[in-house]
Amino acid sequence: MAINFPKKSDIRSLEAAAQSGQWRGAAPVHLWDPPFCGDIDIEIRRDGSWWHEGRPIRRKGMAELFASILLYEKGEHFLVTPAEKVRIRVEDCPFLLTELRVENASDPSSQRLLLRTSLGEEVAAGREHPLVIGGNRTDSGGSAEPHPTVDVRAGLLGLVSRSVFYQLAELVESNAGERENEVFGVWSDGVFFPLV
Repeated sequence: MAINFPKKSDIRSLEAAAQSGQWRGAAPVHLWDPPFCGDIDIEIRRDGSWWHEGRPIRRKGMAELFASILLYEKGEHFLVTPAEKVRIRVEDCPFLLTELRVENASDPSSQRLLLRTSLGEEVAAGREHPLVIGGNRTDSGGSAEPHPTVDVRAGLLGLVSRSVFYQLAELVESNAGERENEVFGVWSDGVFFPLV
């Protein structure tokens, strides 16, 4: 069931919707054009946790609701309602992908990889939700580590958790028979995602 957002709504009035538990999915933020109202002290950390004024948001329903009104625009992240738009901070990716389910695993070229975020949103890696396996970044110790992501929704990336990354590693296949042209990666929804 989708939320029926009122015409005049602000971030604070959405708490009742979060507590009701009657909403699901993303709001149509791409259809709204509210005025920018400044920054709000909300941060999404690398582990997928949401923080407000330096304290974790412990009610999962509230984090789920905020995630449903999240917008990525020109390299920045915003919470958007029909009446206002506020900028938030995102440490890495706004979503953390914590579960992997594989459909049609017996045939790698027709398999489907379904990834679930820590907030319960599920996407199938494919043309609409590309998986980027490479893109190494440097950790705090200065060594390179993989930074696999999936486009969860309209440029909002989900970071693949370490456990899911290991599951993906078990699914790696080759897309060519000839050694010099051989590329390794994973298939999902008819798309081959190479290791970079």
